[in-house]
Amino acid sequence: MKVNELKIGAILSYVLLGLKTIEGIVFTPFLTKCLGQSEYGLYSLVASIIGYLTVLDFGFGNAIIIYTTRYKTKNEKEKEYKLNGMFTIIYTFIGIIAAGIGILLYQNVEAMFGSTMTAYEIEKAKIMLLILTLNLAITFPFTIFSSIITAYEKFVFAKLINIFRTILTPIIMVALLLYGYKSVALVIVTTAVNIICLLINAVYCFKKLKIKIHFGKFDFSLLKEISIYSFFIFLGIIMDKINWNLDQFILGAIVGTTAVAIYNVASQFSTIYQSFSTAISGVMLPKITKMISSKATNEEISDIFIRTGRIQYIIMGLVITGFIIFGMPFITSFFGEQYYQSYYIACILMIPVTIPLIQNVGISIMQAKNMHKFRTISYLLIAIGNVIISIPLAKLYSGVGAAIGTAISLIIGAIITMNIYYYKRVHINIPKFWKEIAKMSMPVLISLIIGIVCINYIGFHSKIILFLEMIVYCIIYFILIWKFGMNKYEKEIFSKPLKLIKGKIKVGENP
Repeated sequence: MKVNELKIGAILSYVLLGLKTIEGIVFTPFLTKCLGQSEYGLYSLVASIIGYLTVLDFGFGNAIIIYTTRYKTKNEKEKEYKLNGMFTIIYTFIGIIAAGIGILLYQNVEAMFGSTMTAYEIEKAKIMLLILTLNLAITFPFTIFSSIITAYEKFVFAKLINIFRTILTPIIMVALLLYGYKSVALVIVTTAVNIICLLINAVYCFKKLKIKIHFGKFDFSLLKEISIYSFFIFLGIIMDKINWNLDQFILGAIVGTTAVAIYNVASQFSTIYQSFSTAISGVMLPKITKMISSKATNEEISDIFIRTGRIQYIIMGLVITGFIIFGMPFITSFFGEQYYQSYYIACILMIPVTIPLIQNVGISIMQAKNMHKFRTISYLLIAIGNVIISIPLAKLYSGVGAAIGTAISLIIGAIITMNIYYYKRVHINIPKFWKEIAKMSMPVLISLIIGIVCINYIGFHSKIILFLEMIVYCIIYFILIWKFGMNKYEKEIFSKPLKLIKGKIKVGENP
């Protein structure tokens, strides 16, 4: 049953990604046209500012998953229930802190952005900040339930809730935009749908999982142990937020909302790209925690690192090569010629991050082994380097310059430094990993070359032709990767759903 939850959860993750991709293709261009470039930039900027406050989770979400999994494995129910009570109180307190910081930001919008925003934009930014602050303050006390659902490995339910959110939110937003409502209405919708999903999670935990929350005397020794574990996850989250959201803040402060809008379009493609990887690694933490608790060997840990990385690379190879080939005509066709720079920004962000993405199961391994301190320190240095490099580059080259600063920092810290650490300290067989990836890279590169050559001859004449070319490219890619890149295990993973569908069709034909 757990295996099915893991596999179906991963499949639903890609369904969710498909929906988000469709949302990016259909809804985001519609959104940019309805709001206009300036207000869309404002909307994106406010969302990125509030995004920083999510770091107030302090890394406790992962700690809840780790410790709940341990208590479940040992059937220590009372410890589990006390853990729930302790974190309900902690998260409520964090929600109050988030509200206070949000109000402080509200009072200082003019001081932060007065030189690049109009009075009208500043007033709108204030209203949106208040609404999103309320959203965050309510979200924190309910955060524990999503972590519990993950620890119980109920991936199917978790993904279905996210699918529900992904479908419902843009549908309501489209209706409001058609009636003339703007960015303020959109953040109200986001808040309302989020609260509904949080309540559903809570009901599921109490009714289906039968969890209990026991309040009582704080176990300060346990809290200290968890806090030490969570501290470096917390710092890691901060560093990730800085690295992926800092550029919008810099551009908003020294260039303006138009530059933020152009960068944000690129950032959305980068975020979707990263999601294709985390769809697999995101369901691995409970399993890896069990393996570490059961004293799995370094060879077994390396095997899951390599096996997961290969599967991720099959998907990531298709997405990044496809974007390199079709990204420019896609962006200019759906977003407008004024967003052409978004293509270059997206490429600069997406190409170097491919390596950390096909290795991100290593994060779960380090967290399960309590060895994630080094990654946090590395990402702190990456963030500092990103700030130092990105500010002058953004002044010179706007969004492209900011993206180059982020890319340089990632290459040094997230690729070179982390691969050395994985090999030397975590004892993952990195040379074997790269040998496996090298074997798979030939069909990926051949696909890219074929795509570029063919497109230069055929060209792009309409959106329909563009989509047909993308479909043909996907077919070419999978034929080559199937023939020359995949091993038997991977072929079974990709062919099994097709066999199940085929079997059901035959059953339907022969009742």
